[in-house]
Amino acid sequence: MIDYTPFWETLKRQHESWYTMTRNHNVGFSTLHRLKNNKDISTKTINDLCKKLNCRVEDIVRYIPSDTDQIL
Repeated sequence: MIDYTPFWETLKRQHESWYTMTRNHNVGFSTLHRLKNNKDISTKTINDLCKKLNCRVEDIVRYIPSDTDQIL
């Protein structure tokens, strides 16, 4: 399972918020909603977030093994 908890922790550490991300960094409400609900986002979006927040991918997303993961 992909988990975006690190993203919210990064925002807190950098004194950013939902409001500043939409207002100052032009991150869409729907993107933040998807992050909050651990829904899929594109690697381009992850790249853009890393650039805007000057952080690493690990500061945005982490993988947690789950029995409900799709079998490839």
